Amino acid sequence: MPTTDKLDLYKQHKDQYKATQQPQILTLPPIPYLAVDGEGKPGDDLFAEIMGALYGMAYTLKFMAREQGRDYVVAKLEGMWYPVGGFDQPIENPSEMTWQYKLLVRVPEFITDANLAAAREQLAKKKKEGPFEKVHLEVISEGTVVQAMHIGPYAEETPTLERMHAYAAEQGYKHTHGHHEIYLGDPRRVAPEKLKTLLRTPVEKAG
Repeated sequence: MPTTDKLDLYKQHKDQYKATQQPQILTLPPIPYLAVDGEGKPGDDLFAEIMGALYGMAYTLKFMAREQGRDYVVAKLEGMWYPVGGFDQPIENPSEMTWQYKLLVRVPEFITDANLAAAREQLAKKKKEGPFEKVHLEVISEGTVVQAMHIGPYAEETPTLERMHAYAAEQGYKHTHGHHEIYLGDPRRVAPEKLKTLLRTPVEKAG
């Protein structure tokens, strides 16, 4: 029988999402995601296309799980970003740069590749179009990260990231690669200056 209990991954793992504007260091376990890879500028046609496919799969999987009595809240969009050309270049206006990126939606551990295949089949039957075949399951092990809350427009994240890198250095760590964004605010409903984005950067012990 279907259950009325709805799994909320943010409540289940609330220690991983506690953050203020003051950076902190924490160690994350391996986490399963729906993932899709892309390259380009944030918000371009490819970005919109693969984000649509990602959420098409995410909600189809959620509804299929609910029918089987395992309902859960669809998680927020996340992104892992790596500047094309390397990290030596200055990051002044992220929205105008070309990036390699991985768009993510966290999923419960019970979601399997077989579930993804069934979701693609259901979307095909409904004649939905999109690059659903690019959406895959991926377990990401970030390990030790510096984390902080950025409040404001996405294009103004650089000072927050710089503060995170400085904090890591003070604690004896160095930034390794890329950064991870968790979009806690909806830009369609929240003013840019009030948007909340949880930022993570992977670090390792320096020296």
